[in-house]
Amino acid sequence: MQSLIQAATAAAEPSGRTLHAQRVQEIDALRGIAAMAVVLFHYTTRFVELYPPAVAPSLLFGYGHYGVNLFFIISGYVIFMTLERTTRPMDFAVSRFSRLFPAYWFAIFLTFAFTHWLGLPGKTVDLGTAFGNMLMIHGLFRIPHVDGTYWTLEVELLFYCGMLLLYRMRRLHQIHLFLGAVLLLRLANFLAERWLGIGLPWTLYRLLILEYIPWFVLGISVFLINSPRHAATRGRSLGTAVGAVLVLSISGSWFLGLLSCGLAATVHLAAIGRLPMLRKPLFVWLGAISYPLYLVHENIGWSFMLQLRSMGIPIDLGILMTIAFSLALASAVTRWVEQPAMQWIRDNYRRHRAGRS
Repeated sequence: MQSLIQAATAAAEPSGRTLHAQRVQEIDALRGIAAMAVVLFHYTTRFVELYPPAVAPSLLFGYGHYGVNLFFIISGYVIFMTLERTTRPMDFAVSRFSRLFPAYWFAIFLTFAFTHWLGLPGKTVDLGTAFGNMLMIHGLFRIPHVDGTYWTLEVELLFYCGMLLLYRMRRLHQIHLFLGAVLLLRLANFLAERWLGIGLPWTLYRLLILEYIPWFVLGISVFLINSPRHAATRGRSLGTAVGAVLVLSISGSWFLGLLSCGLAATVHLAAIGRLPMLRKPLFVWLGAISYPLYLVHENIGWSFMLQLRSMGIPIDLGILMTIAFSLALASAVTRWVEQPAMQWIRDNYRRHRAGRS
């Protein structure tokens, strides 16, 4: 395990670390913590709901699914930061494609094979459905997921596309206007549904990711508040963040409003370097493997847990063994699939660009 941590740390830390790199590393470590929160939720609370054991686990992690909300805030922060440093739209598209799709395609294959091998009642899909998952937007066509976690990837991809569109239209400088507009649309749709019984068509609501847009707005706002380049608009950025919290409180619950404040504050503290413990090797490692861990942990983990149960392994020990298995699997996917594929795609893109110049 120590060698895995050291390898991931070396991969995640660029030589000649700068203060900016350290802060990005802290935010990436938060992504790893968010992934672990989701893992714990799925292996305790959700597993017990779907496949009730004879003896309940000693610990349930019922709030772990809110790790997804932290993911969305981090994505808002990182994607806007990335676009501000992007010179060509295709640079951003290749960067996101190489980050998302190779590991995702491998996870589809691995999850399909693993669940059909070991079995997972009610969760396996046929081969056609698996191929239908390849574009990551299959939820828009009501195609079942190979793994239940994939719904969030569609949300992320649609957010990336929306931000790339703003960049392509050269409207990032008007970001507050667009963020305010989508927040108002989310609130207006909620009020119309509640009071008038009408709302936006299902497909349009999904395309605009209105259900989750306040979390991305919070991430963008945190970036703008902390960016010296946007010092003149910090008041507007703070107002946008408050608007997102209010929309979540009104259309969701006061709990969501309070949670959004806490999660946004955590990202803010990481962004300004106030959470140095996140630079410790364990958290750096979790950040480095967070995406593959998120992709492969749920259905594969549940299949593994059911096999352990059939062997008479106590539930608590089974959970620990499955966590260790998923971490090892995610480390292997990171090292031998995600990172090499990402590097190969980006290297070939750079050579192609150089050859055309």
